[in-house]
Amino acid sequence: MDKLSPQQRYKNMAAIRSKNTKPEWIVRRGLWKRGFRYRLNAPRLPGHPDLVLRKYRTCIFVNGCFWHGHNVTFPEMKNDEIKTLIDGIENSACCKIPRTNREFWVRKIQRNQERDIEQQHRLARLGWHCITIWECSLKPSIREQTLTSLAYTLNHIWLEDHGAKVISYPSSDDEEMRMPRAAEEETEYGGI
Repeated sequence: MDKLSPQQRYKNMAAIRSKNTKPEWIVRRGLWKRGFRYRLNAPRLPGHPDLVLRKYRTCIFVNGCFWHGHNVTFPEMKNDEIKTLIDGIENSACCKIPRTNREFWVRKIQRNQERDIEQQHRLARLGWHCITIWECSLKPSIREQTLTSLAYTLNHIWLEDHGAKVISYPSSDDEEMRMPRAAEEETEYGGI
């Protein structure tokens, strides 16, 4: 049973934002501090990614664990089996599906997961890389590790996309590339 009245629950749920959330701010500050520049909520791209880094052809989605069902798997459901399957869905450590009105929440979270996958496939077809950062990976104990890993991934994407080539230096045995000695320079160029 819900401890709040329907009006209080409505007020609480209406106060939840979809833009400028705390996890999104953490990622934005971490990227800015590491020298990455981005655009916010690009309206022209599918799914309106939270952060868009054009230089890296990368879209970053900062997902809340509850709203996107982090580590929750939903079985294929048919209308006649819905009730039994919904009760059997396991919660994850960071996503707990409410017990009240459970059928609604399962369908909502499942649809959010499907939409996320569809949008990432559309972005990939357009040539964009997609990175998803989960709210639970931004806890203070592992935040720096997550942001460092994100910076490493972005740099790796840039190197892969721009075809960074490995240049090998000539070995000391190559005659053509050998530097002349000081005595040879003096005689060649009319030294003393």
